[in-house]
Amino acid sequence: MPIAVGPYGQTQPSCFDRVKMGFMMGFAVGMAAGAMFGTFSCLRIDMRGRELTGGVGKTTMQSGGTFGSFMAIGMGIPC
Repeated sequence: MPIAVGPYGQTQPSCFDRVKMGFMMGFAVGMAAGAMFGTFSCLRIDMRGRELTGGVGKTTMQSGGTFGSFMAIGMGIPC
């Protein structure tokens, strides 16, 4: 399949680049949401100090990974 070239010489991103970009965008959004919800839920059950940091970090990474995976799949479907 030939690669489409725009009028100024730029090319379209490959399918892998689109999936990678979708994962990175989803990971960033998921981390932001996970940080907010994780902080709220950990403070709600009276976590403090190192336990709070670990709980929020775990929730942030899980949320980022989950949302990033869904965004990667969504960006890969049209390829």
